[in-house]
Amino acid sequence: MKRSKGTRSKSRYIMRKKPRTRGVTSSTRALQQFEVGASVAIDINSAVHKGMPHPRFQGHTGKVEGIQGNAYLVGLTVGKKHKTIVVLPEHLGRVL
Repeated sequence: MKRSKGTRSKSRYIMRKKPRTRGVTSSTRALQQFEVGASVAIDINSAVHKGMPHPRFQGHTGKVEGIQGNAYLVGLTVGKKHKTIVVLPEHLGRVL
């Protein structure tokens, strides 16, 4: 049988939720808003599949570069390369 190479492969432990956080997600997480230039942490909510960034970006911190519909353009530096990813607010958290 051929091995799966999907976007969620090799992410069993990264995408796992704790038992008490399972179930319906909070609506405040989806309604949070960020200003352009704000620092945000990528915290993937595995219960929401739409607008989910690739699991390799879990835990990274970036800056909001713009807005695209309901989503945010987040700029990251990975190594020496600058990357821009499109993320819904359910998968973002504030950095103080």
